Amino acid sequence: MPAAKNLLTTVTESLHAAALVLWVGSLWTLGYLVAPLLFSSLSDRTLAGNLAGRMFQAGGWLGLACFVLLALLMFGRDGLATLRRLDFWLLVLMALVAAANLFGIQPLMATMKADAWPRDVMQSVMRERFAAWHGVSSILYLLQSLCGLVLVARLVRR
Repeated sequence: MPAAKNLLTTVTESLHAAALVLWVGSLWTLGYLVAPLLFSSLSDRTLAGNLAGRMFQAGGWLGLACFVLLALLMFGRDGLATLRRLDFWLLVLMALVAAANLFGIQPLMATMKADAWPRDVMQSVMRERFAAWHGVSSILYLLQSLCGLVLVARLVRR
């Protein structure tokens, strides 16, 4: 029986590491590699923005799914003691940022784009408001990315 328990521990720890690295890797890849490449490679900034927005939306859903899996694994391993762990609260913060972007900021920005139609939102009277919300989203994304970096560093040290 100890061998089975060791195998289960190894599998759950590996699943935890994989989910965390998938989430954090997607954050860094999308935000700091793919999105800038889209804007520097495509001459149509509206198309680049739409593509980036769709990718950030998919990344947000991926993050929430990873959060659920990570929380289940942590509670399964440590029970209520999970609530005393910094790692758990960093994950909660990351999930809250993902949810705020998915269900608050992104829909708001999409509404501004739709209201500006047929003009590009950056060529409309909503330019400053859109830019402000984009800035808020970017700051939250950076916070989420840095929390993820801390979590990966803590995982590697273990």
